[in-house]
Amino acid sequence: MDPVLLARTGTSAPGRAATAWAAREAEMRGAVLRVPDGPVREPGRASVIVCGVSGEADAPPGSGSPWAALVDAARGPVVLVPDLLTTSHRRTGVTLGVDARDPSAAALAFAFQSARLRGVRLHAVHAWALPADAVGRPFGVPEGERAAWEDQEVQSLGDALRPWREKYPEVRVLADVRLFSPTAALLHCSEHAALAVVPGGSGDLAWQEAVRALLRRATCAVAVVPS
Repeated sequence: MDPVLLARTGTSAPGRAATAWAAREAEMRGAVLRVPDGPVREPGRASVIVCGVSGEADAPPGSGSPWAALVDAARGPVVLVPDLLTTSHRRTGVTLGVDARDPSAAALAFAFQSARLRGVRLHAVHAWALPADAVGRPFGVPEGERAAWEDQEVQSLGDALRPWREKYPEVRVLADVRLFSPTAALLHCSEHAALAVVPGGSGDLAWQEAVRALLRRATCAVAVVPS
């Protein structure tokens, strides 16, 4: 079992929260918790990397902020623990952002594993938008036409989740299709989650913005999983 790597410690609130999160994660996984002496620039092999985040949520990937550099360099999941982390017995679920038309197998695997380890429900959220030629229609989109498009999105999400549901039959799954941006959908659906999982490393600016928004406003940990 690869170790859980605690990449950033300290006496600040996010440092303490990240330390506690990493210790729980290592215990659940039956893995060793490893704490490097200095900054982690090349993470190497780790089952999960945990990093406290303070005041850097607006920094885009590649900007030189510690969490952005970790996400860029990591080959596995990076759990970012924000300033506003709130722990509560009501915060037990795992929320996953899914692009049903191009699903990230790595993000799906981590989300299902995380839900199984915690014995909680997985809330899989697929955000979609109306076709470009429908947005500018002067009289709007007929309800029947919109419903047909939504049915297609529901089918796509079901297809993306099916093999993972079969692999993890013990995990309860809520499949949720939202006519929102990825950022708005994840912010809304992670309000009561203990962990939000976002695919990363694909160069998709929508997911990158979702991560920054979650770190600014969400009160749960955020896992970025490179594809």
